Amino acid sequence: MSESSQDNINNPDGSITSVPTRFPYVPATPEPSPQNPVVSKDITVNRSKSTWMRLYVPTAALNGGSSEKLPLVVYYHGGGFATGSVDFYPHHDFCNLMARELNAVFASPSYRLAPVNRLPAAYNDGVDDLEWIKDSDDDEWIKSYADLSNVFLMGTGSGGNLAYNVGLRAANLVAPLHIPGLILHQPFFGGEERCESEINVNFPHILSDACWQLCLPVGANRDHEYSNPTVGDGPKQMEKIGRLGRNWKVVVIGRERHRLIDRHRDVAKLMDQGVDVTEHFTDGDVHGAELVNQGETTLACIRSIIYSSSP
Repeated sequence: MSESSQDNINNPDGSITSVPTRFPYVPATPEPSPQNPVVSKDITVNRSKSTWMRLYVPTAALNGGSSEKLPLVVYYHGGGFATGSVDFYPHHDFCNLMARELNAVFASPSYRLAPVNRLPAAYNDGVDDLEWIKDSDDDEWIKSYADLSNVFLMGTGSGGNLAYNVGLRAANLVAPLHIPGLILHQPFFGGEERCESEINVNFPHILSDACWQLCLPVGANRDHEYSNPTVGDGPKQMEKIGRLGRNWKVVVIGRERHRLIDRHRDVAKLMDQGVDVTEHFTDGDVHGAELVNQGETTLACIRSIIYSSSP
């Protein structure tokens, strides 16, 4: 995914309006039909923050295909924390396909974007989403089809960073919601010193650097723990997860020639402290390629994790 899929318009009052320039919006499809293997609908989460989520449920579940509830995957879209939307067609199509292929319920929450809302605003929104899901007795789809004891946090790019940081913050959430693991798809991390893969790959760093400049707290650099979890309190946070006995299963998905592959390896190594970490690195260098071409090995890796976990 490009981190520049929107243009920002500076308004006279100092606010910024993000205008989509690349990807069209896609409406939800709540009505089941033979041509629609997955249904979706939009739900308001926090009206004051204008946050919402799109739910995806396999049509077979609505038609009584199984009495068992399905794993719930909470998926955060990418976009460098400054662009993107739940209803952009690559994000919608990805969740739609993953819900079908994995036979799982997907929830794709929105979150407030930088630079108007800098981090940790998106992380706080992510925790709000989980609290809403945990207490969502009034939503029939979640109540009837989602197994809240088997909830995974997943994200692509900055969404992978978000899934990681929301996971840390949500570790103390109590039943009925239980998070047995994370799925970090090419997560967006950084650091002041360029890692080897960043140096060796011909990529205009000004794009990713600009995203960090827009989303990190004012005055922070790329060695802030939001960007670089290997510094500051990041290692202590992972030790805390181990002490909590969460027994997380985590998969870090990346591409061997991706500019951030060394960052992905560093995060996998960091989390390998009482956490069951799987590195799933395939050939290639295109960021977010699985959004349009899901490899069977990647699907199998995710499937094995969400169906092998239990509270």
